[in-house]
Amino acid sequence: MITGTNRAKVDKVWNDLWTAGLTNSFTVMEQITYLLFMKMLDDRQLQKERNANALGMRVVNPLFLVGKKWHNPDTGADVEYKNLRWSVFRLLPAEERFRIVRNDVFSFIKNIDSGEDSSYSRFMQDAVFAIPDARTLTKAIEGIDDLETDNLDMMGDVYEYVLGKMAESGTNGQFRTPRHIIRMMVELMEPTPNDKICDPAMGSAGFLVEAAKYVKNEFGNELHEDTTLGYYQTAMFNGFDTDPTMLRIGAMNLRLHDVAQPHIERRDSLSADNTDVARYSLIMANPPFAGSLDAETVSSSLKVITNTKKTELLFISLFIRTLVLGGRCASIVPDGVLSNNSSAHKALRENLVEKQKLQAIISMPSGIFQPYSGVSTAVLIFTKTNYGGTDNVWFYDMTADGYSLDQRRVPVGENDIPDIVRRFHHPEDEYLRNRTDASFMVPVEEIRRNGYDLSMKKYKKLEKIEVNYESPLDVVNRIEKLEQEIISSLSEYKKKFLD
Repeated sequence: MITGTNRAKVDKVWNDLWTAGLTNSFTVMEQITYLLFMKMLDDRQLQKERNANALGMRVVNPLFLVGKKWHNPDTGADVEYKNLRWSVFRLLPAEERFRIVRNDVFSFIKNIDSGEDSSYSRFMQDAVFAIPDARTLTKAIEGIDDLETDNLDMMGDVYEYVLGKMAESGTNGQFRTPRHIIRMMVELMEPTPNDKICDPAMGSAGFLVEAAKYVKNEFGNELHEDTTLGYYQTAMFNGFDTDPTMLRIGAMNLRLHDVAQPHIERRDSLSADNTDVARYSLIMANPPFAGSLDAETVSSSLKVITNTKKTELLFISLFIRTLVLGGRCASIVPDGVLSNNSSAHKALRENLVEKQKLQAIISMPSGIFQPYSGVSTAVLIFTKTNYGGTDNVWFYDMTADGYSLDQRRVPVGENDIPDIVRRFHHPEDEYLRNRTDASFMVPVEEIRRNGYDLSMKKYKKLEKIEVNYESPLDVVNRIEKLEQEIISSLSEYKKKFLD
């Protein structure tokens, strides 16, 4: 999440591009992310070069080849690789820099997978460099260069922040998931190198990127093996969205994390065109809460569990269909999924409890999705079994996520996330917890008795503390005494003044 000075710096770049005539919000967003991508590609190689020099080794598989030239397929010219690097072209005279970035650097990032039919190459084909002149580019480069980009989360964070500035954000039920919430869900699910991971509503690929980082950090040694590394770079990560801009940014985001050829497609995941069945071992998502949609566009197989046009229900049905047996799912859902009394809502919850293994409901405060929305949400976690297995469901009432719950979302000291992750992975400690605690177990029999209601308020008990108040007569007497003391003090002051 972008905070502090970085937020002001992004605002300045936005305003500079807007002033230059780029008045389409999505165009501004794309230009910022392209420039950030150029910088972070060079930053990564600079770090690799520093590490290699310290160890007396050569850089393995460098993107920018030292002493070599790159053939630009768009212009037919041969360009020195060094001139394609942010750290080099940023120092060139303004007009020369504009020419190189517009003609060569932008062509280079579009053609990184030249000759390969990868997700990245497909979605970058339609990318357009829209910065109009050298002066505007200079301002944008200076602004991007001034950002604190020492971590690879920056591009996703900038993307999410820029979306928050756009009038279009929040439409169609789409809210960008805060990065720390994504990270929490990944840590809860603990992906492995053997997982086949999917986000059917991927947006900027935040869940896939965090999963890639987790696997790399936890299983780095295994990724050195050719077979495992090849799987990590290609088939492990799968994502779908209907917005080509999101797909393009998601592909760039994944490439920065060494996922060269993920399976990413432009697809309406709820439509009949999506034929995936029993395909993924792990799904993590924040599907859109768009209300209703045209029934004719929805795959009939999704209505087997719950006959509805509500996207939040259909996506859960999709997750069940596309998971393999034993596959796990962590999804953000609006509170209505947990408590609404419609037959469609009840049917879905009954399926999760009786035919799958429902494991956890983590209730989140309504400010989580500010500034997009004040919607109340929860994280739903289950394992696909098709034969049941739910015995106890773990509930956690999150009240703080490390940021203020207003539209500013500034860092605060209170944060339940470490406790959530720790307790989820040690369920044996939860059975003796009281219903007045932040977390507790609820046996499946009680959930059945409550008509499969999964809302936190149904099971959590409020602790009543007796408070003894003064009697009205005592309050009146105390007020009268204070009044007498005030009158006495004023009389003494008046007497001194007259004397």
